[in-house]
Amino acid sequence: MTTFADLGLSSKVLDAVEAAGYTIPTPIQAGAIPHALQRKDVLGIAQTGTGKTASFVLPMLTLLEQGRARARMPRTLILEPTRELAAQVEENFVKYGKNHRLNVALLIGGVSFDDQLRKLERGADVLIATPGRLLDHFERGKLLLSAVDILVIDEADRMLDMGFIPDIERICKLIPFTRQTLFFSATMPPEITKLTEQFLHSPVRIEVAKASTTATTVEQFLVKSSKKDWEKRAVLRDLIRAEDEGLKNAIIFCNRKKDVSELFRSLVKHDFDAGALHGDMDQRARTTMLANFKENKLKLLVASDVAARGLDIPDVSHVFNFDVPIHSEDYVHRIGRTGRAGRSGKAFTLVTPTDVKYLAAIEKMIGNNIPWLDGDLSTLPPPAEGDDAPKKTRGRKSEPKRRPRNEGRERERPQSEIDILAAAEEARETQAEQRQPVAEAPAPRAEKPNRNAIKAENETRRARPSGSDGRREHRRDRDDLGPAPVGFGDEIPAFMLIDTKI
Repeated sequence: MTTFADLGLSSKVLDAVEAAGYTIPTPIQAGAIPHALQRKDVLGIAQTGTGKTASFVLPMLTLLEQGRARARMPRTLILEPTRELAAQVEENFVKYGKNHRLNVALLIGGVSFDDQLRKLERGADVLIATPGRLLDHFERGKLLLSAVDILVIDEADRMLDMGFIPDIERICKLIPFTRQTLFFSATMPPEITKLTEQFLHSPVRIEVAKASTTATTVEQFLVKSSKKDWEKRAVLRDLIRAEDEGLKNAIIFCNRKKDVSELFRSLVKHDFDAGALHGDMDQRARTTMLANFKENKLKLLVASDVAARGLDIPDVSHVFNFDVPIHSEDYVHRIGRTGRAGRSGKAFTLVTPTDVKYLAAIEKMIGNNIPWLDGDLSTLPPPAEGDDAPKKTRGRKSEPKRRPRNEGRERERPQSEIDILAAAEEARETQAEQRQPVAEAPAPRAEKPNRNAIKAENETRRARPSGSDGRREHRRDRDDLGPAPVGFGDEIPAFMLIDTKI
């Protein structure tokens, strides 16, 4: 049986590995470490939870024992897609490199530039970064990549597939052509493999498991659900309660950050011990939330796919997919958060009628049909109202019942307000009676004008010139002003009547 001592690692690294409690390497470690120590490019493909991080950390520590870094010129570079993965790799260097005096710099967003610059000024033997923050430092002239000997691209498929291609290409052009490049990922679709050809030179392909396969230690189940969010939340709560005895902790994955927030609030409302983690959170809050979950201060962690890749939380008992992942590869990474390091785990996926095509893609990729927990979608019961149902329904509003204008107004007011209004009205009536003089006999009502007189007046008015009356015409003729300008009528300002020379 192969041990770490057989891989060619230095004595300092072996002492740190032994102190961490490891003696036998995983298949990906046994296959990749010897080639990495020989300065060869490596393309490592293995399912998540098999120790890919140590596959490049341990040989890098051995190779970095000779030499020192200069200011702003790191010796090695490790690129990670998320801040959490970058921070986790830094923890691995601290754990396995305790016998080395290496400077490790972490460049991620959400952290002060000044603190990162101070680390770069001291000289970084190992630079761990996300692509965006790395390029920010480079464009500011605070970083040079001409001394990088080893480039590591972790989670390669996601780095290349999720919009990092332009950044990765630019970074690779800034690094010497003679570098050593290490690629590691759990999935490697054919179109992504073609992209790696421009970054690696005659790589050694280490594939210890079929690409896009799931761990055999994870029990997988499908759970039918209505597409209404409140019904899905009710199904999830029932699953959590049913697994309560065997559920130590769990990660619940959602496709959207908005759904993460809504589901978190719903679980807290129903007295579940839950936290939330997604990309829009402040970095300090993300770090604190993840640390609390690792230390078992939280039982449930509702997260987006920011927590699906490479996070090493060894003892997660359950994974719940509140949403079926759109990209089938994400399913492998999500359920890979449980069943790690030989432990057993369970993964439940809530499936609605609109998720059928995504489920078919997942089953085709992993090569197996996932069993249904309690019947498939054909046995889905009709929707029923629940305690978490929205109070208002979307769409056309129901027409309110019509009633007389003043009906029910008095009933809507409190009794105390009615009494106050009645007293005030009574006081006003009393004051009005005191001020009112003695009533006199009513004057006789004037008779209505004769209709014949009105008709005669109307006929006289129609006989006048159109658009004016006699009084206005007489005034214009007397003043000799001619026709009135449009818009002023008879009131014409004097300055408008002054002759001007053209």
